[in-house]
Parts: sequence; structure tokens; C-alpha cells
Amino acid sequence: MKTFASPAAKQRFLMLCLLGAVLFTAIGIGLGMLWMGYRYPMVGEPTFQQFTVSYNKIMNDYLEGADPKKLLNGAAEGMVASLGDPYSRYLAEEKGNAYTESYEGQIYGIGAELREEEGQFVISGLTKGAPAERGGLLPGDAIVKVDGQSLSGKTFQNLLGLVRGEEGTSVSLQIHRPGQAEPIELTLKREAIPIHTVTSELLEGGIGHVTITRFAEKTAEEFEAALKELQAKEPLKGLLLDMRSNPGGLLQPTIHIANTLIPKGKVILNVVYKNERRTVTYKSQQTKEWTIPVAVLVNGQSASASEVLTAALKESAGASVIGEKTYGKGVVQAFNQFKDGSVLSLTEAQWKTPAGTWINKQGVAPDYAVELPAYTKLRPLAIGTELKVGSYGEDVKTLQTMLEELGYGPAGRDGLFDEQTAEAIRGFQTAEKLEATGAFNDKTGYQLLERLREKLKKEDSQLLKGLEVLKQR
Repeated sequence: MKTFASPAAKQRFLMLCLLGAVLFTAIGIGLGMLWMGYRYPMVGEPTFQQFTVSYNKIMNDYLEGADPKKLLNGAAEGMVASLGDPYSRYLAEEKGNAYTESYEGQIYGIGAELREEEGQFVISGLTKGAPAERGGLLPGDAIVKVDGQSLSGKTFQNLLGLVRGEEGTSVSLQIHRPGQAEPIELTLKREAIPIHTVTSELLEGGIGHVTITRFAEKTAEEFEAALKELQAKEPLKGLLLDMRSNPGGLLQPTIHIANTLIPKGKVILNVVYKNERRTVTYKSQQTKEWTIPVAVLVNGQSASASEVLTAALKESAGASVIGEKTYGKGVVQAFNQFKDGSVLSLTEAQWKTPAGTWINKQGVAPDYAVELPAYTKLRPLAIGTELKVGSYGEDVKTLQTMLEELGYGPAGRDGLFDEQTAEAIRGFQTAEKLEATGAFNDKTGYQLLERLREKLKKEDSQLLKGLEVLKQR
């Protein structure tokens, strides 16, 4: 126990204790502020006070009330958007989950492909063995309600959000089937539905045609499986790698495919980070020599990872590139996913080809510049477009060109929907077993696109050039 010689000594001691407490508190606050400034540098920005005042003002005084989570997510979205970078973005919660799921090898749903037609969502295809097929759904069925919710006025994204969900959970559908007056009610359990990014076919002369639509988690595995399947049919004499309109995706499966096709030790790409403080060079780790000639098909929508692989094959493996100059996305994004599912996707680096060329806004030039037939560049007619006698403009001109390309012409005066246009449409509708109204609607538009796709398969000038190049090699 402490004793004091006099009341004055006791008072001095208490004063010293008080001053010590104040001093330690001040030091603690100072250190705390330093730590906060280090941990959260935005706190030190003068405009952060404006943000805080605005947040408090909204929460306290906004007439309709506000959700703090939405406010902060909106602030994060705006912060990233202020960078002016088209590839950097902040995706809140469900949007972030949807972003990461798009790169995974599967989604959880019922396994039905859908299209929007006449204000309805119509099934255009079914995944074999998936819940939708097992449950008795058929192409042409229209989904009217999901879990009791009408789809009237809903967007395609709204529909996907309703149909997809956790594995093993149930979803109830109300279906309208053409020719049946009464709706069909059924309940399906959601399952893992594989997302396929690679398709293949064996063309004449032993040429393997492999199409990669994007680079997702399992793309490299699908690519290897496609090669094995093709080589099991007959020894390949050439590989035609089709990456037209491939928007890119994940880098790792891209590198894995490059390891298969590019000689061991050859450079695939160089990734250069901010201020060139770090450069990562990827070289082929090929384990088995690839001796089959390769040609690559690309177009102006081939971007990012598809450009990485195209440039690497061209410069490090001697592959021929055919088609059009690629898009020119030579920057690299890294994404962080937070606990609530939100994602920050941020541009952190750019890349150079094996020869040291920057690709961003430049693209990869083809060795053989080949354009597709002119009708492939027609502007698509928007869903919900209705055209009839008396209509005029660019949509009518597009429609007339489509009809004439398919042999239903002449289709009337250029850009004016006249009786001759109506007669051409009636001829097409009759041939397609559609109601011959002589007017354009979604059903007619869908069938027109299907027939043009079939026509392109026979007249694909880029693919034909690829076959020619490979046969010469």
C-alpha cells in the first residue's frame, strides 16, 4: 500500500498519474490514427470527410430510407468506374457470384437453353440427361411462370436468376406447350449442369476442327478430350483451331493448351506489371512433341486469352493465322472475391507476345486476311421487332437482304416494306411451316437466323482457307 508524507505529496502524485494517463491516451490515439492512416489510406484524403458526411446525411435524412449495404456497394462500384477502364469493375454480391460462376465448369440449374420470342421465353435446346429433359420438357415449350411468379415483363437475366439456384433445391415451372390449351405444371430439382467451351469435328482430309468459345476452368481438359476423340477416329493431318468471337477468359487453361501445342522452352507470353516492376514470362512446358500442322481462325471479336494463344502459336510454333485482325485486349485483370460474393476485377498488368509486341489496342494480324460473306455482318433484328407493309428503314433493309440471301427475292424496294416484301416473307414462312402472315415477328426472325447459319456452314470462307493452308503444309 502506498503512503504519503503529506497531503501535498499525495496531490502531486495524483496529478502525475492524471498527466500520465492523458499522455498515454494521447499516444494511443496518435498511434491509432497512424495505424488507421496506414491501414485505410482513404481516411487521410480530404474528400473522405465529404463521403462520410454524405453517407450520414443520407442515412439520417433521406425521405425513402436507405440500405447501408447498397450505399457502400454503390460507392465501390462508382470508385472503380471512375478509373475509366472498361475492364475494371466492382460487382456486388449476386453479380459477383454470377461472374465467378461463368468461369467455373458447371452451373446449377435445370439444363435448358432458352430464347426470347414474342414476349415469351422459349426452350430452344435441352442438355442430355439433365432435369429439364428427364422432366419431359420439349424444345418449343414456353416457360410462363417460375415458382408462381409470372415472367411477364421480366428480363432474360431475371429469368436466369429464378431458374438457377443451389444444387438439390426445387424449382416449379408452368409451361405453355404449342397445341395444348391447358398449361403444364412440373417441379424439377436443380443439378450441376456442365458448361462446355470446346466442340470438335473431323473434316475432310483428316483435319481436326476444334472450336474454343471461351477459356473457363475446364477448357484445357475439354481440349485434351477433344483431341483424343479426334485422333481415335483417324490420325490427324492438321489441326484447325477456331477461336473466332472468343472473348478470352482465364489464363491458366490458355497456358495449359499452349503447353500441348508449342515446343518445350518456347515463350508463350510475357506479363508486365505496373511501372514494369515485375515481369512474368511463361514458357512452354510441353511433355510430348506436337508435330501436326496448326492453323488458327480469328476475327475482330477474338480477344484477350484467345489473342494470347493466337500470338504464341504464330510466333513460337509457326502456326498460320487466318481471318481478321483480332480485337486488341492486351491487359490482364486479377479478381478478388469477398465473403459476400462481391468481386473486384482490376486491371493489373499488360502482356507482350513472344516476339515482344504489345497487343493492347493493336491486335494480332492474320497471315491470311479473309472476310466472311457480307450477310454475316448484317445488323441483327432486335427481339420484339415487328415489321409489316408500310414499315421502312434499316431494319426493313436488313430483312430484305436476309430473304434474298436465302433465295426469297426480289424482296421489294430497298428499305421499304411493300407487298413484294410481304410475299417474300410469306414464301419463307410457308416453307418453314410457320403461320404465313406476311409480316415479320420473332419466330420468323429466329428461323431466318437458323437458315443463315446453315448457309454459312457451306460458305465459311475463313474455314475453307484454313483447310487449304493445312493441306498445303
